[in-house]
Amino acid sequence: MHEMSLTEGILRVLEEQAAVHGFARVKTVWLEIGELSPVDPEALQFCFEAIRIGTLAEEAKMEIVRVPGQALCIDCGKQVHLVHRFASCPDCGGEKLQVSGGDEMRIKELEVE
Repeated sequence: MHEMSLTEGILRVLEEQAAVHGFARVKTVWLEIGELSPVDPEALQFCFEAIRIGTLAEEAKMEIVRVPGQALCIDCGKQVHLVHRFASCPDCGGEKLQVSGGDEMRIKELEVE
């Protein structure tokens, strides 16, 4: 399950930021996860619940903000919304799409003490 390794990475970032900025506890983590990202938000949430025990994020909530998938259609030149990576252009049916957003995962914000 790659969501477990992603969650471990998130926890490492939290620990690094705590050392740099001097906070002792994380109350809330807001993550942006793109609609085209291979990350399963529910699995990530489950892993976070399991891995946070005994850490500075032990009582933290994870809030997930979904970022819409976006692509440039090479055929019609329009910026379009995509719900999955291998979709056709919803405007012209073209197959040549260049993803321009919604494939990322990042820590957007932290609430700390």
